Amino acid sequence: MNDTVQGNEAGATQHSLRAGVLGLFDSVIMGVAGVAPGYSIAASTAVLFGAVALGGAAALLYCGIAMFGIVFAFSYLGRVEANAGASYSWVRRALHPALGYLSGWALIVSALIFMVAATVPAGANILALFSSSAANNTADVTLVGALFFLLMVAAVALGVTITVTVQIVMSVIELALLVLFAVLAMVNSHHVRAFSWHWFSPSIFHGSSGFVAGALVAAFYYWGWDVTANLNEETKSAKKTPGLGAIIGIIVVFTLFEVFTIATNLVLTASQISGNAANVLSVLGQQVWPGTGGKFIVLAVVLSTVATLETTLIQVTRTLFAMGRDHTLPKRLGTVHPRYKTPLVATAVVTVLSLGLFVGSQFIGSISKILSDAINAIGLQICIYYSLAGFAVIVLYRRQIMKSVSNFIFMGLWPLIGAVFMAYLFVKAIPGLNAPTLWVGLGAMALGLVPMTYYWVKGNPYFNMPSKLDRHAQLEEIFELEENL
Repeated sequence: MNDTVQGNEAGATQHSLRAGVLGLFDSVIMGVAGVAPGYSIAASTAVLFGAVALGGAAALLYCGIAMFGIVFAFSYLGRVEANAGASYSWVRRALHPALGYLSGWALIVSALIFMVAATVPAGANILALFSSSAANNTADVTLVGALFFLLMVAAVALGVTITVTVQIVMSVIELALLVLFAVLAMVNSHHVRAFSWHWFSPSIFHGSSGFVAGALVAAFYYWGWDVTANLNEETKSAKKTPGLGAIIGIIVVFTLFEVFTIATNLVLTASQISGNAANVLSVLGQQVWPGTGGKFIVLAVVLSTVATLETTLIQVTRTLFAMGRDHTLPKRLGTVHPRYKTPLVATAVVTVLSLGLFVGSQFIGSISKILSDAINAIGLQICIYYSLAGFAVIVLYRRQIMKSVSNFIFMGLWPLIGAVFMAYLFVKAIPGLNAPTLWVGLGAMALGLVPMTYYWVKGNPYFNMPSKLDRHAQLEEIFELEENL
């Protein structure tokens, strides 16, 4: 492998993250926290309902099946190389340096937009504990959300071990509260609708446009599990633990998403869902446990939002770190704090950009519109780098795919289904999106061509095509992985 591309200075103190501090349990927790089930349900339920009405369970089911293919792709790709840039490095190796760069850029863009989509519900749900009117006031939500975001930045800057310790406590409480309220919703005697298996049927979408609209939002629900890949340089058994952690984590959140989507259909009316875009779970909590008890689910959302802000900060700062280390972005981004071993420069850059975007978002319109546009724009970015990863694993492992049934399914067929699904969503979703969403989603990707061209013209070694040997996975990596599947 080209050592220059890896970063010649990667072994030096100022260019090394803290290695081997996370285990499998930590990786699972980070995978769950990255998806943030409480936050995803609270922030996305109204958007999903607006797209497919009662078909949310079906959208999450079919998108979830495809998403598992991408999870397996990441698991196999991680076997080849432990790199904090994850798909930025893997796609380069398997497909092309330009596609690898755009994979990294897509994650950066989606993470920055996400700071808006995550901080809005954070401010709204904190305010909802005290005043329902303040929770729907854009200015109040912006102020409280910005302060909340700065607290998360401080936690991430202090080191990944501190972050994971906090995540374990928060995630255990969050999951316990979500399970409690899911049970309460299912046994509640005041259902506004009866359960129907039709909620899982493809016919509920009434055509491909409805399916695409729902699946794009569903992709956002699941997004974030791949933070385990961006932490691979800081994880024990860096080539197998992150992938296994992601697989376990996505099983947990898949189950929770389906249960809560069904619960929402059972308990809440259409007006209750659409009229409370940023705090649907707060309304559901009051419906199944009126009074003070119902507010406990807001705590789950707040904890979940803390979790996902932290993991998204980790993802984007590690990706910027890897790109800075390779000098495909300013090299200062590739340095770490001498004591905490965190990419402090990258964290500072992300903080400034995120706050600017977040404050600016209040001029776009209502909270509902901010969330809807942000979620759809992020969906486009997700489709780009997830689909490229799915195709990359097939190219990288093409010599081994037909050697066993498990190889054919897990490193060939399923990742291919996931990659084609994501590519299909990307192409089909574009005509149905509004102008602001397209400008943010596609314009930001086009902006990435500027630094890519600059560093390519400068002759950066990252843009040299990998050797033929590097573009094939080695057999020993395959056998080791199969032992753990």
